[in-house]
Amino acid sequence: MTAAQPSVVYREWSSDEGFAAGVSEGVRGTGALTIAHPVGRETYADPYGAGTKAWDYARWTSPEVSVGFGASQLVASWTADTPHGSWLQVEMRGRTGAGADTKWYVMGRWAADDPGEGGDIHRASVPGQGDADGDVDIDTFVAVGSLTSYRLRVTLYRLPGTEVRPVLRSVGAMASLVPERETVPVSPPGGAEGIELDVPPYSQEIHKGQYPEYNGGGEAWCAPTSTAMVLAYWNTGPSRQDMSWVDPSYADPQVDHAARNIYDHNYRGAGNWPFGPAYAGRFGLNGFVTRLRSVTELERFIKAGIPVVTSQSFKADELPGSNYSTNGHLFVVVGFTPSGDPIVNDPNSPSNAEVRRVYPRADFENVWLRGSSSGGIASIMYPPGHALPPNIPGTDPNW
Repeated sequence: MTAAQPSVVYREWSSDEGFAAGVSEGVRGTGALTIAHPVGRETYADPYGAGTKAWDYARWTSPEVSVGFGASQLVASWTADTPHGSWLQVEMRGRTGAGADTKWYVMGRWAADDPGEGGDIHRASVPGQGDADGDVDIDTFVAVGSLTSYRLRVTLYRLPGTEVRPVLRSVGAMASLVPERETVPVSPPGGAEGIELDVPPYSQEIHKGQYPEYNGGGEAWCAPTSTAMVLAYWNTGPSRQDMSWVDPSYADPQVDHAARNIYDHNYRGAGNWPFGPAYAGRFGLNGFVTRLRSVTELERFIKAGIPVVTSQSFKADELPGSNYSTNGHLFVVVGFTPSGDPIVNDPNSPSNAEVRRVYPRADFENVWLRGSSSGGIASIMYPPGHALPPNIPGTDPNW
């Protein structure tokens, strides 16, 4: 790894052995955690209109993870089942480069359904957490100095007097240090040349104006549209009953369903990075957010049969063939041409038929990895038992 590349480490807990390494307070399970008995009760006033309720809770705290460098950012992600009458909160506490422990920062409050669907809280990021050590910018902890280690804490909530069992199946975090480079060199071929995965193409633009309470489709729905494409590739997603609330005249109602159930009521949008994999998790997929360091690494996922959602910002002339500019946009990398250019399902297209694009490798790599963009953010969603490519620091905790 050269000095110009991002430093990235991802760590996940999703097994008996992994969860046993942490501290359990009232939780138990085999390969996942649920409430065995409450260890406390809290009152939560939902700031978005769901009222004030008391909640019993149990929690799990991870062991301390040494990052191995001075991380400037951290993104947590998780998969869980939150039946009606339950929800969860994910927090992070770090150790600074000066050796001091930070407070606990809330990385997200998650419920699979919103109150209109029988859920109990509005899923949301939490604003106003900034202090001398850092702040949470919607989905990303941004350190004032650096983090050398961290712990995660997950609190499972349920209504008092009930036996509702929220289930935590996985939780992890990606810590990184992204160089402030504006030009990223093109990476060598990674062996996925000529491979194209059969990912169904969905356009976000055909949903423009739909459900303004969830940001109204169009350019605001790149994340749910990309997530819906990946779910369809894995032959899973919402049932007809799940989507019965969607106007029957709307095409691809699974996109509307994803938008409603990824929507962050604090951010007022559907672009919260970990909410996409968390949504995929309700349909049984594993999922997490990380950073990759090159298109070569991305190719290894395509070789493994895993499409990758990437986040990037660019002007139209910086990504030939895009014909638009964006301050932040997600799409799905589904393959590579024989010459190594990425094949992308870009939801910012007028119709489903026009979603498939080919972008020049060097230009795509530059606008994805540079410091002023996302620094290589990628969402990985895949079925349990489907092997990830090994020896990639952004996905392999053993690297």
